[in-house]
Amino acid sequence: MTVRILVVEDEVKTADYLHKGLSESGYSVDVAHDGLAGQQRISDEHFDLIILDVMLPGMNGWQLLQFIRSRWQTPVLFLTARDAVEYRVKGLELGADDYLVKPFSYVELLARVRTLLRRGPPRETQLFGVGDLSLDLVQHRAMRQGQRIHLTNKEFALLHLLISRENEVLSRTFIASQIWNMNFESDTNVVDVAIRRLRAKVDDPWPHRLIHTVRGMGYMLGLEP
Repeated sequence: MTVRILVVEDEVKTADYLHKGLSESGYSVDVAHDGLAGQQRISDEHFDLIILDVMLPGMNGWQLLQFIRSRWQTPVLFLTARDAVEYRVKGLELGADDYLVKPFSYVELLARVRTLLRRGPPRETQLFGVGDLSLDLVQHRAMRQGQRIHLTNKEFALLHLLISRENEVLSRTFIASQIWNMNFESDTNVVDVAIRRLRAKVDDPWPHRLIHTVRGMGYMLGLEP
C-alpha cells in the first residue's frame, strides 16, 4: 500500500521540491500551502506522515500540531528555518516526532522520513467511553450501563467512528467515506438509515441520548448535543 505524506509548507519552491523528491522516492505526496488548508486535509483524509512548517499563514505550525495531537498520533516532522533550541524544544514538547532545520539536505530528510515510517503506526486506543457507554475494540464489545449491545460489523464501525471523535460533528459524506469507503450523493439516506438503526440499539433503551443530529451538518456523539 502506498505511503501517503502531507507537506504543509507556504514556500512554493520548498513545497515543490519536497513534492518532487518524495514522489520520486515512491511516496504519494499532497501539499497544503497554509495552516487552515492543512487542517482541512488532515481532517478529511488519512496520511501516514505529515511534514510541517512552523511559520504558516492562517494557522501556524504550533497550532496545527496541537490540533493533530488532540485527535491522532500521526508522525509529524517539523521542517523550519527556526533553529533556536527553544523552538526545537517547543516543537517536541507539543508532540512533534522530529525537527529538521532549513536549509536541509534532502538525503537527511529522506532518512528521517524513513525512520519515522519504520516506527509504524502508534497503538490505537483500544477502549472508548462516553457517559455510561463503553466500546472495547479488542473484545469487539459495546456496553451501556453494564448491558451488552449487540451490533453488526458496520454498526460497530459506525459507533467506533462516532465515539472516537466525541463531540465532533461529522458530515454524512465523511461518515459514508469512512464506513463504506465511498462518496455518496448528498440525497442518499444510507447514513441516516444506519444512524437510525444504531440509535435503536445504543440510545432508545436508555433515557439519555448520546447520538445527536446537528441539523444541516451531520451527526455527533457526546453528552451534549
